[in-house]
Amino acid sequence: MEQQTLFGGNDTQPLADRLRPRTLEEFAGQTHLLGEGKILRRLIEADRISSMIFWGPPGVGKTTLARIIARRTRASFIDFSAVTSGIKEIRAVMQRAEDNRRFGDKTIVFVDEIHRFNKAQQDAFLPFVEKGSIILIGATTENPSFEVNNALLSRCKVFVLQSLKTEELVSLLTRALHDPRGFGGQTVDISADMLELIAGFANGDARTALSTLEMVLLNSDTDGNNIIVKMETLEQCISKKSLLYDKTGEEHYNLISALHKSMRNSDPDAAVYWLARMLEAGEDPLYVARRVTRFASEDVGLADPRALEIAVAAYQSCHFIGMPECSVHLTQAVVYLSMAPKSNALYMAYEHAKKDALTQLADPVPLVIRNAPTRLMKELHYGEGYQYAHDTQDKLTDMQCLPDSLLGKEYYQPTTQGIEAKYKARLEQIKDWKRRNGAK
Repeated sequence: MEQQTLFGGNDTQPLADRLRPRTLEEFAGQTHLLGEGKILRRLIEADRISSMIFWGPPGVGKTTLARIIARRTRASFIDFSAVTSGIKEIRAVMQRAEDNRRFGDKTIVFVDEIHRFNKAQQDAFLPFVEKGSIILIGATTENPSFEVNNALLSRCKVFVLQSLKTEELVSLLTRALHDPRGFGGQTVDISADMLELIAGFANGDARTALSTLEMVLLNSDTDGNNIIVKMETLEQCISKKSLLYDKTGEEHYNLISALHKSMRNSDPDAAVYWLARMLEAGEDPLYVARRVTRFASEDVGLADPRALEIAVAAYQSCHFIGMPECSVHLTQAVVYLSMAPKSNALYMAYEHAKKDALTQLADPVPLVIRNAPTRLMKELHYGEGYQYAHDTQDKLTDMQCLPDSLLGKEYYQPTTQGIEAKYKARLEQIKDWKRRNGAK
């Protein structure tokens, strides 16, 4: 005897699969590409599709859109997984596509997770893409600039798919409640606020939203053909949000960039938010602490010398006690650095000096500031004329310390921000003394 499902039949497909859009009209989100008059919609409607790559986070419709395109353009559709396929499978698929071409049929080869293919596997597609045997549609959650070979990437148009907005997910969930493929055959008592909570939990992922809705309804009370959703049930199903984060992928760098730039912009609220996003997604707190320590010198520097002390102390605290306790130490450092006066004078000083160091590597160290530990070195005038600053009244000398070709160069140019204003005044005093005493 077949077991009946909640939907009154024996279809055990997940809700996300049953409700997969079949037309552009059913497709949720991506209005920047598929809205009336937008580029991708025009290409699909005019049947002028060429090879392309869909780049976007999970659950935004990459696979679904490829299937809609195949159906709309009356092309054969071959679904190909980069996880389970090798060059042998690629060649077999290409042969099928060649056979279709000889009969005048187009073939769309959809490659999910194309970034998982190595260079040789990606190169295997090239000749078939070039001569038009296939229309390649690749899907990736990773930046194709880094993960797809240049030769293949240059032959594909990249379309960036975005996470769905909350209102788009709510609309999708509402459709699931009324569509016969979803819960259209039943009465579901669920509030608009609950749908908003599910949409927020899904974090822009349509598949997660539909799967969560299905889990909530399957665990809710029933009264005949009615499903009654209680807040307690909903809260149990969404007790932990799964944040989109890949500690080695682009999102990793996006978030640390957001943290760094929020601190630089003196926005402690944004900085703490991005910090929480990283830590709660499982980022190594020591990695964050290292980046915060870098920021202390790169963006604050001598405008507030204590910034580096606090950043190093936060790093040591993370090392001692780890997560979750060290989150408060990182928060202290991030807020302090956000509020501190800003100066990139140290960063700029090093960058300018680095440029000269790389282009003028042959510049010798002036003899006067070389050590002379041997007799020969002394005979060659190493250290001759060296002036020990501590022996002078002003603790300053007119001794030349830069190579001849760099005389007059000024790398460190302090700002007037915070305490650095004092260092600026002191530096001006030093330079004035040296000018008056004939220093080079």
